[in-house]
Amino acid sequence: MDDQLMTERRVDAHEIKITARGVQVYYGEKHALKDVDVDILANTVTAFIGPSGCGKSTFLRCLNRMNDTVAIARVEGDIRIDGEDIYDSRVDPVQLRAKVGMVFQKPNPFPKSIYDNVAYGPKIHGLARTKADLDRIVEESLRKAALWNEVKDRLKESGTGLSGGQQQRLCIARAVATGPEILLMDEPCSALDPIATAQVEELIDELREKFSVVIVTHSMQQAARVSQRTAFFHLGNLVEYGNTSKIFTNPDDPRTESYITGRIG
Repeated sequence: MDDQLMTERRVDAHEIKITARGVQVYYGEKHALKDVDVDILANTVTAFIGPSGCGKSTFLRCLNRMNDTVAIARVEGDIRIDGEDIYDSRVDPVQLRAKVGMVFQKPNPFPKSIYDNVAYGPKIHGLARTKADLDRIVEESLRKAALWNEVKDRLKESGTGLSGGQQQRLCIARAVATGPEILLMDEPCSALDPIATAQVEELIDELREKFSVVIVTHSMQQAARVSQRTAFFHLGNLVEYGNTSKIFTNPDDPRTESYITGRIG
């Protein structure tokens, strides 16, 4: 093998953050996700698209073991982050979720102050030794979520008193406060108005400098705007995965083209 090819392969291997092989998910008797193989790259926004019920959110929830919380769910196959098997019995799901943050469809701030919403994770994970440490983490997290300038004078006010878009950015600040390496976002803009959506999309683009971001979206336009890689799911199968521009302009699978052009979905 020539040196250049070896170098390219090493770079590719270095850039892979999450590896999934042969992933199956069952909800009781229902086979919800079938034989998914995918490599998700570091410092990249990866979008999961597809019709409702196609398995995209189910797969997202495999990446931080959220399916563990569903009594009838069973996950098979191999999922690794930085080479570590996240379903190994020695892996603590709570610690995993500190490393793999999650933002949900509907903004869900705790009924606490803005400060306490962000400080909650670092406190329970013992990430701050002093009040000054905690203050610094809260400020840094709110800055990463592009919210600091809007709330710095009202940190003691309730997080539930913010607008919808601000609440979602507060939830992003809460997710990044534990110092994760990966951010999972399950339709983070579906409950927001167009202006708040644009703010969150701009934020997602900035976040990939520091995090690997995986977003489930029902909006193909959003996937095209914010992601560099796109995975198309259909009927529990990962149909196609690749560079976003190629998926949207020159897909390999006719099912992808049918979905992109609106013939299925």
